[in-house]
Amino acid sequence: MNLPERASQSTKMYDGSPFIFLLCGVHPCSSIPVHKKRRAPLVRGGIAMLKDQNNSFLNAISRRDFILKSATAGAAVMMSRHARAEAAEPYRLGLLLSATGSGANYSEGGIKAVTNAVAEINGRGGLLGKHQIELHFRDTQSKPDSAAREARDVITRDNVRAVIGTWSSAEALAVEEIIDEHKVLHFAANSNSSRLTHENFSPWFFQYSPDTRMESGAIAVVLAEMAKKNNWKSFVSIGQDYEWARAQQAGFLEAFNKLVPDVKLSKEFWFKIGETSFGPYISGIMAMKPDFCFGAIAGKDNVTFIEQARPAGLFKRTVYPGGLLSLSELQQLKDALPRGMIGVARAPFYALLDQPVMQKYLKMYHAAYGADAYPSDWACMHYDAVYGLEQAVTKAGSIENEDVRKALTGATIDTCRGKATFRACNNQLGVPSYVGTVTDSPDYKFPILDPKTMTKVSAEQTWLPSCEEVQALQKKRA
Repeated sequence: MNLPERASQSTKMYDGSPFIFLLCGVHPCSSIPVHKKRRAPLVRGGIAMLKDQNNSFLNAISRRDFILKSATAGAAVMMSRHARAEAAEPYRLGLLLSATGSGANYSEGGIKAVTNAVAEINGRGGLLGKHQIELHFRDTQSKPDSAAREARDVITRDNVRAVIGTWSSAEALAVEEIIDEHKVLHFAANSNSSRLTHENFSPWFFQYSPDTRMESGAIAVVLAEMAKKNNWKSFVSIGQDYEWARAQQAGFLEAFNKLVPDVKLSKEFWFKIGETSFGPYISGIMAMKPDFCFGAIAGKDNVTFIEQARPAGLFKRTVYPGGLLSLSELQQLKDALPRGMIGVARAPFYALLDQPVMQKYLKMYHAAYGADAYPSDWACMHYDAVYGLEQAVTKAGSIENEDVRKALTGATIDTCRGKATFRACNNQLGVPSYVGTVTDSPDYKFPILDPKTMTKVSAEQTWLPSCEEVQALQKKRA
């Protein structure tokens, strides 16, 4: 198959998106590299575009890599990796997310947010009004070894100054070693194990999500009150057997045991990522007859578990709090989610409509995808990561890595969640977690976590109280 044929089969026309893509690079069409043929695949008027419906957005970009550069304020064009630089040096930014695998449903929002933000900044001339952003994407396939390989490649081959990503904490821990080695900035807007900012901390790493200690601590605050009110005695837990879920449960147990030490964990259920049959786990949980079941499940597995647990009657037999209920789950499970279920969110747009940055982003999102389209939590946090970078570059007056790192350390930035400050001792952004109950809303075609009863738990309530405690956990780096 020649390159133009490959393009016409793997791309579709898209109308209304603020970005346009032109296929490029050696992969996946390695037999006919674009830079050798001196031509890009042409579809309908010379551009190959992606259609955003029925997940074809991710299907169309699940190739190994692409580069984005702005063509106009409303268009980001994929160009050859050997394209000639602008008059001012471009800012090369890596994007490491999962177009395939268990993290794909979360990563779609992040990919959209970053490409939209890059196009908007480049439409204003780029960083500092002159440094156009080149966005180099890699599909990490939701696997730590793949994430590490792609991170090293995008750093050493494409010379990116920073990377945004990844989906899972296991991926992020692998990437963190590489960025520290090469002194490249790493902005995490999804993966959030507390080990990233504590035991494995690198000064080049910046966390835009509440970490697992903060997020699970917020759930513990809410559940402790329920336990006291309902005289609960025991509970069980279920989670994915990997870094994030293990850290999420550990953080929850530490916080919950301090608040209600008499409520005991009876049994832990762990399953591998990508599990498709939850029947034995659901039966085991119901057999224990717990007062509640704490869930540490995210991504596609969260959707699958809830879809199987509801008809089995789990949610009628016990309270199931703790699971991530981002906009992704709320939309994908709009009919299956029990109303009244307790969940946690990281950046729920519907609870942040009074925030200026969120208002700006919603306007951009509606223009790109339609009036009935809304950004997921993952989209909002990745949007914050790109604009946090821009704010740091502006403050530093430079795109040099060391200058940007120093400018962002301890900085207060504007985000979709309001003004927030990076903790200087571990680069953790001081953002809250949002715990609420699922309810229907007349304003949306999907359920939301009820803003009227939502508990907003601040970072200061749940992170380690002092920087001395944080630094005692951090390993020494060269």
